[in-house]
Amino acid sequence: MEPEMQEPYDPSNDPEEQKLIISVLDSFRSYRRLAHYNGTHLRRRAFYSLPQAHWTLLSRPPFSILSTLSQVDDLIDSNAELAEAIFVAGFKAFLAPTLDSEWVASIVPEKYAHDEYKIFNIVMDELGAKTSQGDAEKARSCVNQFWREWSQEGAVERTKCFDPVVAALEQEFASRTETASDSDRANLKVLVPGVGLGRLVFDICSAGYSVEGNEISYHMLMASALVLNETKGAGQFKIAPWTLNSSNHVSREDQLRTVTVPDVHPATELAKEGTSKVPASERMSMSTGDFCVVYGREDYASEFDAVATVFFIDTAPNIIRYIEAVHNCLKSGGLWINLGPLLWHAPPRRDEGEDEAAEDERRRADVDAGIGDPGSVELTNEEVVALVEHFGFVMEKQEHGTIETGYISNTRSMLQSTYRPSFWIARKK
Repeated sequence: MEPEMQEPYDPSNDPEEQKLIISVLDSFRSYRRLAHYNGTHLRRRAFYSLPQAHWTLLSRPPFSILSTLSQVDDLIDSNAELAEAIFVAGFKAFLAPTLDSEWVASIVPEKYAHDEYKIFNIVMDELGAKTSQGDAEKARSCVNQFWREWSQEGAVERTKCFDPVVAALEQEFASRTETASDSDRANLKVLVPGVGLGRLVFDICSAGYSVEGNEISYHMLMASALVLNETKGAGQFKIAPWTLNSSNHVSREDQLRTVTVPDVHPATELAKEGTSKVPASERMSMSTGDFCVVYGREDYASEFDAVATVFFIDTAPNIIRYIEAVHNCLKSGGLWINLGPLLWHAPPRRDEGEDEAAEDERRRADVDAGIGDPGSVELTNEEVVALVEHFGFVMEKQEHGTIETGYISNTRSMLQSTYRPSFWIARKK
């Protein structure tokens, strides 16, 4: 006989993973409150700390700082509509399946039985949801990333980063169909690790290919679940990507400008008859988890015709792990298309001796922790290319300096950050 459960119901079989999911969900749920506090409340308080003659002057035209802060508040609410929609989509996709329906019914008052958002809030409060500062910052960044991936204005970056990948797939498909009788694009299976908000997966699927996206970030998975599966139409949300950043604006109009997302309705576009006889719903899929662990497994060996990595390989503490996983899941003769910079993350600081016992235990058990493995290394582009060739690839194309692009860059800002990413195509021997 099992002991009576004294603690509140735990819907998770993996408490640590569930804790992370709840923190991410709460980061989107808390977007409105935290943005108002950090974006306008603290600024109003600082503004009124100025000498009275100064803040009085700045309250009047042409400055109208208080009016600007009120406009920022309105735009925060607009951004929050998207953040809260991500919360709802993420809750349904990642938390709801793990919950006991009887337990949920027991904590939700009957008057809220048909209010989905209210029900989810009650559950989150009952579970003691509390986001971390890091997750809150990622939620804010995730909302802004919709500009890059799902706005018409963001096409300036997408064209630079995604079009070369699709063009390389087109060239590969064309070369294969010269000798093959079956010319359906669906037969070319593509993997996209680090899929972000899913736009590149959508674009590759729209081009007729079979594509699988992989992502480890719950922030990105929840956001892509919303845009790909839950949006009702193009332009459903209005966001102001730059409104919470008060620096380097030429005019207030630049700070307060808005865009609508998504620029297309994915479900409608994918339902159209396209360049493949196979329906898009059967050609597009997503996987959750560590790229190295998932695609380094034997059951994924020689599974894909192409792997496309865009702004991805520098997320690896140990890039050899990524190379091995790509090599494993590519068919012989398969193509690795890569575009991106090498913005390596600094190795984590750790006191001498900290976690050494855990690392020793992992090594003895021979457990593959993927990007969680200890150790890191930062390489130059030339060294990365040499390493890719060392592990059984032949470089067919290399370009550097031919592409210039930002990453979620406000093109009207007085501060511009520009990448000159490496673009190369390698074939598995």
